Formats: sequence, structure tokens, C-alpha cells
Amino acid sequence: MTTRMPTLYLSHGAPPLADDVRWKHQLADWAGGLARPTAVLVVSAHWEDAPLTVGATADGVALTYDFWGFPQRYYDVVYPAPGAPGLDRRVRDLASGPGVPLRQDPLRGLDHGAYVPLKEMYPDADVPVLQISMPTLDPAELLELGRRLAPLREEGVLIVGSGFTTHNLRGMSRAPDGAPPHWSAEFDDWVDRAVADHDVDSLVDFERKAPAAAIAHPRSDHFAPLFVAMGAALDGHESSTATVDGFWYGLAKRSFQFE
Repeated sequence: MTTRMPTLYLSHGAPPLADDVRWKHQLADWAGGLARPTAVLVVSAHWEDAPLTVGATADGVALTYDFWGFPQRYYDVVYPAPGAPGLDRRVRDLASGPGVPLRQDPLRGLDHGAYVPLKEMYPDADVPVLQISMPTLDPAELLELGRRLAPLREEGVLIVGSGFTTHNLRGMSRAPDGAPPHWSAEFDDWVDRAVADHDVDSLVDFERKAPAAAIAHPRSDHFAPLFVAMGAALDGHESSTATVDGFWYGLAKRSFQFE
């Protein structure tokens, strides 16, 4: 019998976050507490493309190293997870329709918003993974996308929105364990409380409702994947858990699991 899966929003960080031993253990422990998924469907902050686009489904497609200026070892990382062509078809069935076009990019491998956390969660790379683009940054539209994809949970698919709870690279702290800037701490606390209260309306309107929203997210691409994960869990029986907290160079690593 297939286990109904939760949905996740996780803060993935830049490639060097994988050097943070505590974060690696947090992700490994998190995945260890989940039922084994039949596949993982990822929406990452690092792939915006409209209309909704499905990434590579074949095995062996190279990763997308979508970052610059890092030491070579970050470009030597591999994550040969199998493709998920069956999931590709299900996404097409659920997400496409009148007024909702969909296309495919068969050469687009997983980007670091997908493979960096998955390498810690499923290090054997033995779970099929499919990445889809984020077709908009509009929270309401992303909630609706999540709702459309929700039936995949009953099929054992783990839906993951990968971003960062606060993301202002110019405002980062100078040390990985330094005290977070006040804007990062305030926004992180607000999001934690809003998710715990299931205050979807405030979250959708976060740019006006959240403290320091414009500083915490000069652009909302890293917060937007939250709405896909949350939308896929809005079935009238939702519950949520903050699974990872803390800060890295002042940016909030807070992550959530939606049941």
C-alpha cells in the first residue's frame, strides 16, 4: 500500500551550505523520519520558466550548475538520481488544461536548489527525481499549482519546494554562526507563526503583512516555492511542523513539513 506523503518547504542555501555539518544532519534526520517516497517532485527557486516546464526525465542528464565563482569541488558534485518519466505524465495530466499550457525541456538537469538538499536527504541517489519550473512568483497562482499537484501525494510522491526563508545576499552576516540581522530574525519569526496558525491569507499577502519583507526578500523567488508545497497540503486537514530552524550567515534556514 502506498503511503500518503507530506509536502516540504526547505531552505537549501548556496552550495557551501552542504559544508554545514548541522544542516546536513538536520536534512538526513528529516528524510529518515519520512516514509520512502516513490519519487520526488521539486520546485526550486532557481528555475523560473513560463509556461510550466518539466525538466529531464531520462537517466544520466547532467546537473545544472547554476552558480558562479565557487571552488571547483562544487562543480564536481554529482547526483545521478534516476529520472521519473511516469511522474512526468502525471504532472502533465494534473497541471495542464485549458489556459494552463505545459512544455518540456529534456536537457534541463537538476539545479542546486534540488540536488544540494537531496544529496543529504537521499545520498544513495536511488529515488527518482523530477524537477518542474516555477511558472510565476504570484503566491495565489502557486497555491493553485500545488492544489493541482496534490493527488500525487496519494501516489507516494514527495513534493518539495526549495527556497530560503530569508534571502538577501547583500545583507548576509560575515560569519556562518553570527547573530542574524534583525530583519531576518523578524521575518523568520513571523513566517513561523503564520504557518503554525495556518494563516494562508497573510502568507499570500506577505509582502504587505510580514515585517521587513522587502529586505528579507528583495525578490520573492526564494519564498515562492513555499506556496506550491503549502497548496498541495490544503485539503481541509492540514497540519504543519517547523522541521529546521536557525540561521546561516544570517539567513533563516527555517523549513516546514505539511501533512
